[in-house]
Amino acid sequence: MSIFVKTLSLGADGPRVAVKDTIDIAGEPTMAGSRALADAAPATEHAEVVARALAAGCRIVGKTTLHELAFGVTGINDWSGTPENPKWPHLVPGGSSSGSAAAVAAGLADFALGTDTGGSVRIPAACCGVFGLKPTFGRVSRHGVMPTDSTIDCVGPIATSADMLMRAMEIIDPTFARRSVNAPRIGRVAVKANPAIHRAVNEALAASGVESRDVKLAGLEAAFSAGLAIINAENVTGLGHLLQTGLVGDDVARRLAQAAAVTREEIAAAEFVRAAFTAEIDALLEALDVLVLPTMPEFPPALAEARGDLSAVGMTTFVRPFNLSGHPAVTVPLLAENGAPAGLQIVGRKGEDALVLAVAERVSLARSQ
Repeated sequence: MSIFVKTLSLGADGPRVAVKDTIDIAGEPTMAGSRALADAAPATEHAEVVARALAAGCRIVGKTTLHELAFGVTGINDWSGTPENPKWPHLVPGGSSSGSAAAVAAGLADFALGTDTGGSVRIPAACCGVFGLKPTFGRVSRHGVMPTDSTIDCVGPIATSADMLMRAMEIIDPTFARRSVNAPRIGRVAVKANPAIHRAVNEALAASGVESRDVKLAGLEAAFSAGLAIINAENVTGLGHLLQTGLVGDDVARRLAQAAAVTREEIAAAEFVRAAFTAEIDALLEALDVLVLPTMPEFPPALAEARGDLSAVGMTTFVRPFNLSGHPAVTVPLLAENGAPAGLQIVGRKGEDALVLAVAERVSLARSQ
């Protein structure tokens, strides 16, 4: 399994942590799964999240592979390797934090650090049957994380339980404090998804005993498109120069080349959508604690199928909008009636990551009883 770019043993004997190779570890090059960065100089210092993990007594077990330059969601990478999905080897591991999710699912790490710019923590977590959190934008330090500048990217943890996600947040974010939840007010966002996924979501909510009411997010589709415009523009700014090397893989090179066509007018329109969609979510969450919806509209594609669409951007339909808005969002693993992996996404108010994780824990514990 091509999970690790390099195995390591740094730190003490606390929780084992795998680190996505867009996050600096001192003495190691940050290659982001790209041949174009194969000769990158070793990082001179740890990313802040890595330093916090080591200070908390964690043991860094390795740097994980990813979809090249974190610009794709299948996790397929023919240069640094495509991690095998540990539970469903015929399916994609998801991306871009493919190796991080696979390391956790394979039991090689207690939690992993990934990055999420358009679903890149939540998608691989859902594909590999584990939990993944995109924190509130700006809450977790991005110092020492590629790309340097972003208005949508977040460092987030992946783990096999909500409890371990909370432990990870305590380690990487000193402001995080756990909380409990008794009767959360839940809004179920109306979306079009595979009926079997909807049934899995319904069963998970019913088992937890929580009550919910149906709500609409009218701006969801526009926010998805706006999120694509923003990631395209920001990735061209941060990574576009690598096209000159001629060493970027075909699928990512095509995306970067196409992304260069995004206009200032399109970015201005995307920022208008960002403001409107953020306000729409905030208004809903005045009367509700969290919103829930499937993590993905369909089941993860087979590896062979995904090779025909390596970016598979449609997988991010329900997750990318919350990168645009900046709200915290966690995916809870579900098993559908056909035995395939699915996910329940829980979205909360900005700064209330602990409440989002408390609801995730309640849903997941009820389902396992």
